[in-house]
Amino acid sequence: MAFESKPKFVTFDMNGTLIKFAIADATREVLGDRLPAEVADEYLQATKAYRIDECMGDYKPFHQIIANSMERASRRLGLEYRDADARAIYEIVPTWRPYPGVTEALNRLAEAVPLVIITNSDTPHALRLSENLQAPFEAVISAEQMGVYKPRLAAFEYMFDKLGVTPDEIVHVSASPMYDLRSAATLGIKNKVYVDRGFEHDEHWLGYERITDIADLPVLFGLPRPAA
Repeated sequence: MAFESKPKFVTFDMNGTLIKFAIADATREVLGDRLPAEVADEYLQATKAYRIDECMGDYKPFHQIIANSMERASRRLGLEYRDADARAIYEIVPTWRPYPGVTEALNRLAEAVPLVIITNSDTPHALRLSENLQAPFEAVISAEQMGVYKPRLAAFEYMFDKLGVTPDEIVHVSASPMYDLRSAATLGIKNKVYVDRGFEHDEHWLGYERITDIADLPVLFGLPRPAA
């Protein structure tokens, strides 16, 4: 086992780690020809940056996070913004599915340790997306419940209180150093796993186990790989 002792829980970021966070595809689909090809990549990068900026302030519903980030990016690049576009993208979110191999890995890991989700989704979307994972979870903690978004430290402090654990009693798993693993390290979560899905840079100095195949996650807990 990669960790010194068996944790009380394994906690997971969901969107982008377990669920394919396909908001760029949804944005292209909804905006269609109103998103010119020559600025599309810049616009999508801008909305991504503004989403995390919106998450750092006072809590607002996730549909407002999407709307504000799109409105700010549109203003910056001189594009038309419509509230209906943001709402349409928000309504696509609960249709997103797991990355390949995630459901199998989660069910295998659940045989050894309880699983928990801590997500920036609001409660209805968090429950729907967790159902899409088809795995057993002891708790699904949403930003709506926490009243704050990751990477705010208060999100993780809420999780500690909710689960009744100290930082050394969990393993936290995420594909995002920016949203999760920096905050986890700051709060003293020693046992962390970075699922490198290629959309953020490896920040190995944060002291995590890095994997690129979700099938390797149960192996870190001492479970054998399933036979091929």
